[in-house]
Amino acid sequence: MGSLKWIAGVLGWVSGGPIGGLIGFLLGSAFESGLNTRQRVSGSFDAGGTYGTGGGATYRGYSATEQRNSFLVSLLVLSSAVIKADGRVHQSELDLVRAFVRQNFGEAAVDEAMRILNGLNAKQVNIYEVGGQISAYMNYSQRLQLFHYLAQIAKADGDFSKSEKEVLESIAAAIRLNAADAASVIAMFYKNTDSAYAVLGISPSATDDEVKSAYRRMAMKNHPDKVATLGPDVQKAAEEKFRQIQQAYETIKKQRGLN
Repeated sequence: MGSLKWIAGVLGWVSGGPIGGLIGFLLGSAFESGLNTRQRVSGSFDAGGTYGTGGGATYRGYSATEQRNSFLVSLLVLSSAVIKADGRVHQSELDLVRAFVRQNFGEAAVDEAMRILNGLNAKQVNIYEVGGQISAYMNYSQRLQLFHYLAQIAKADGDFSKSEKEVLESIAAAIRLNAADAASVIAMFYKNTDSAYAVLGISPSATDDEVKSAYRRMAMKNHPDKVATLGPDVQKAAEEKFRQIQQAYETIKKQRGLN
């Protein structure tokens, strides 16, 4: 289990609770003995793709490295629920997760992360137990970004199915996202005639002032700076989400002739 030096390093809050139990079951006693308490040990995998001892900005007492690693493990656990939603595991979905791990954590983390995901795909994940732990320790903007990745995975096979949409809605409730915010993210991938309004979390009957207020509110919630501690690649993905919000606003402004 030489590759365990990534997963058995600085993990933060996912080392306990239902997520820790899931990962511990998959990786065995090496994980259980190493992660029952928070650790900052030599050999942990840090945000830059090298081995170090963590550090950086904190949220609720957890370092930037702990936050990033916890974010990754949370993504793996919830990705398995999305990937299995339509009854099939698509290679395009696995490839998207693999690319995320490689871009954000380096090649050294890929094999272990995919082994964890494959193990999770063979198990039944309780979305609400896992979601409760995530909502307790991950800030709202990070949860929105996590949900955006999950929606992207659901769309990876080219077909946003009804079952995938239902699982995403269940995950949104489990991680305590506002229903309008969750619908906004889904609308970025599940297009229809009212998608621009859904991205802003409003209906087509909204007044011009309500449109402007909704844009300001969504822009504030989804600003890339709010996920800066998760690293430059996650922040870059958040910038794309932010652009989609801006584009939705511009579409509505054009339709209504707003300045």
